[in-house]
Formats: sequence, C-alpha cells, structure tokens
Amino acid sequence: MSRLFDEDVDVLVAPLIRARGFVAATTQEARQLRNSDTEQLAYAVSQHKTLLTHNRADFEALAQTYVATGQPHDGIMLAVRRPPREIARRLLRILNTVIAEDMHNQVRYI
Repeated sequence: MSRLFDEDVDVLVAPLIRARGFVAATTQEARQLRNSDTEQLAYAVSQHKTLLTHNRADFEALAQTYVATGQPHDGIMLAVRRPPREIARRLLRILNTVIAEDMHNQVRYI
C-alpha cells in the first residue's frame, strides 16, 4: 500500500514511515501542492495511493461522494493533529496490520 500525505500533514511524517520500509510521498514531493481536495483525492486514486490528511470534514464529504457515485478510491486516513512522531506511530499500527485491499473504499481514523 502506497501512501500520499496531504499538504496539511507535517512533511516529517513521510521519512519516519519510509524508515520503516513503507512507501510514502508528500503532496510536495508528488508536485501536487496547492491542488484542491478533489484534485488531491483524484491524484491519489490515479496513483493507487491511500491518502492521509487532517482535513476530516472535506474528505469525509468526498468519500461519501465517491460512494454515492460508485467511484473507487484506495483509502482515506483521517488523523487528528498531533506531533509527527505520534502521527507516524498511529499510522504504523495500521500499516503493520492492514493490507492494501483492506483499505479499498475505506475511511480510517487515526
């Protein structure tokens, strides 16, 4: 499972996750900075990436729209704002137990 971290996620989370052997990219690294939430999710879908964001309200609404219109996505993870190491720790709990197929069309809260 490959991950894309929305621009509101601290860029320090990505190297912490990569240090544990997982694939992760920031919005900045993917050259998607300043795109709308709709564009961010569409990019994540096009790249088969699970999206991590702090933007709960907008991405919950986007997830509902995707379900209502039958559009698949590779997962959305919504995180409460915390220090980067805490976000990475919570994310690693999921990454160590959930396979990519289990994230398909899912919204998870960390």
